[in-house]
Parts: sequence; structure tokens; C-alpha cells
Amino acid sequence: MKNAAEVSTAPVVALGLLGGYLTARETLNRPLGGAVLAAAGAYAGRTWLKKSGPAVATALAATYLLGFGLSHPLAKKIGAWPAVLTVTAASAGAAWLMSDSKRG
Repeated sequence: MKNAAEVSTAPVVALGLLGGYLTARETLNRPLGGAVLAAAGAYAGRTWLKKSGPAVATALAATYLLGFGLSHPLAKKIGAWPAVLTVTAASAGAAWLMSDSKRG
């Protein structure tokens, strides 16, 4: 496994949100999609903690989970894929800005 300080978390966040949604949608197994979401979040979280400390790690974890939660009501307004893409862009952008752009 890659050293936590060397992981770029924005792609991991994108994988978790997009991959979790796609897994749940294609397999019709929501818990499996949740497992993808959780695994990616945990993997990103260890880097956030190592690179940026507990306050930033908590903020980014909250952004990731809030994005997941907000995608559901947002999907009712703009559609599922646009909602997932919107929250993914926001969460991955926050991960890059608050952690990935910093030196480990």
C-alpha cells in the first residue's frame, strides 16, 4: 500500500462517489455501493490525517459524506448523474485544495 503522504486523494474521492453510485446502480445492491464509498473514504482519510491533521481530515470527511447525502435530494431536482457529478466535483476539488496541493 502506498505511503499515506504520497496518495492523491481527489481521484480517490471521485472513485468513491462515482464508483459507489455506479456500483449500487448497476448491481442493484446499495450496500455494495456503500462499501465502495466507505473504502475510498477510509483510504483518502488516512492521507488527510497524515498530510493535514485532524481538523482538515474531519472537514474533508464531512464534505465527502455530506456530498453523498446531498446527492440524493439534488438528484430529484437535476437528475441522478448531474447530482453525482456535481457533488463529486465539489468533494474532489476540496480534497485537492485542502490536502493534495500541500506537500506531505
